[in-house]
Amino acid sequence: MNIEHEKLKTRRSKALLVKENEPSVKAGDSRWDLNLYVVGESPKAVTAFNNLKIICEEQLKDKYQINVIDLLKNPQSAHDNQIVAVPTLVRKLPLPERNIIGDLSNRERVLVGLGLKELGELTVA
Repeated sequence: MNIEHEKLKTRRSKALLVKENEPSVKAGDSRWDLNLYVVGESPKAVTAFNNLKIICEEQLKDKYQINVIDLLKNPQSAHDNQIVAVPTLVRKLPLPERNIIGDLSNRERVLVGLGLKELGELTVA
């Protein structure tokens, strides 16, 4: 296995992780299983959910499921799934798993993080 292919890139201070040379996934390829880890109904949690819902409706139509995991109600889930910050979105399916930390307000970064858009297609502001 080539270690260079497994290196993770971190874009600025944002916690968007994208593996090098990992192809993007087409929205129509399969069912999408997304876990959104939050702590209660904080403003960031609500914003993250609303932003995710909009992106899913536009990009994935009816091929997605969003599971909201409230870490106040299920704190063990943070440990089991290595959640270190909230809100955190975890794309469980399609594989490979991907994580995005934050309120998901930067649409382009979320699309890249989910694998719906290539890193090279990211518009620099």
